[in-house]
Amino acid sequence: MQLSDVLKSAAAKPVVFMLCLLPLFSLVWNAFYGDLGANPVEAITHETGEWALRFLLITLAISPLRQWFGLAAIMRFRRMLGLYVFFYACCHFMIWLVADHSFDIADMFEDIIDRPYITLGFSALVLLIPLAITSNQGMVRQLGRRWKKLHQLTYLVTILAILHFIWLVKADYLEASIYAVIAIGLLLQRTHIKKWIFTKAPV
Repeated sequence: MQLSDVLKSAAAKPVVFMLCLLPLFSLVWNAFYGDLGANPVEAITHETGEWALRFLLITLAISPLRQWFGLAAIMRFRRMLGLYVFFYACCHFMIWLVADHSFDIADMFEDIIDRPYITLGFSALVLLIPLAITSNQGMVRQLGRRWKKLHQLTYLVTILAILHFIWLVKADYLEASIYAVIAIGLLLQRTHIKKWIFTKAPV
């Protein structure tokens, strides 16, 4: 059976859905058994944020993978993966809101204003909201061409999320740099810069 046939199968979507939940199950399991280190709240906050970023990059990679390998069937997973970006970003935000601010909204907004990296992360989450709301097929039909323009906000979300992560890191920038390089590559894939690099004839 070819990969394209596997991606088209009825079981593919439920399997991908469950795989996307594995990071959450892992966090719950580790929390239950006290295996989250000296600061479990910080560990959960960071892990949910990183998984939101990972799913964001995976979602951005769907279109290039379709182009490079001719896997048209892979597009059927893009919407689900995009919603998981929003899901893990919301988990990341809610843990921060509950653990750091105890649902004190005024204190939360003061923190957002005072700390630039939180401003970037919060801005990315706010921009994800209209993308999640309009992810269903009905909204695609209703918005028409405007839907594609709206969902180009994903690129801005990616930039904000990467900057949020880099600014948050205090010592080891290797992981943040890897995410940044992947994000830049995926964003260039969607611009005329890529075409200019590979097709411009030498002078």
